[in-house]
Amino acid sequence: MTPHEIGVFVRSEAELERARAVVTQSGCPCKWLDAHVETRHGHLSIGTMHLAKGLEFRAVAVMACDDEVIPSQSRIETVTEDSDLEEVYNTERHLLYVACTRARDHLMVSGVEPASEFLDDLEPVR
Repeated sequence: MTPHEIGVFVRSEAELERARAVVTQSGCPCKWLDAHVETRHGHLSIGTMHLAKGLEFRAVAVMACDDEVIPSQSRIETVTEDSDLEEVYNTERHLLYVACTRARDHLMVSGVEPASEFLDDLEPVR
């Protein structure tokens, strides 16, 4: 598998440094995805879950799926009504789903303890 067949996604810009550190250790050249969402041949792509929509990679790593990262604790703290809280949870769950479904052949999802409660929603496919 070549680097351009791999995508790495995190919840927000706050977690991008964690992804960069891992990719740097791997020695793979990487391309930071921005609003233009252009991948580069020979380069692994790194970006936020918001940029994942419409992309496809042979392998995807969804990193930093920690509690308070996804769902975003800052978004939850701004909610004042139960119906709004449900909408935040649905949106956050959808972000994770979109990032995970960018993988054509291989998916790795990681986080530190305590991990996101959303990881319980993911069932391994064998």
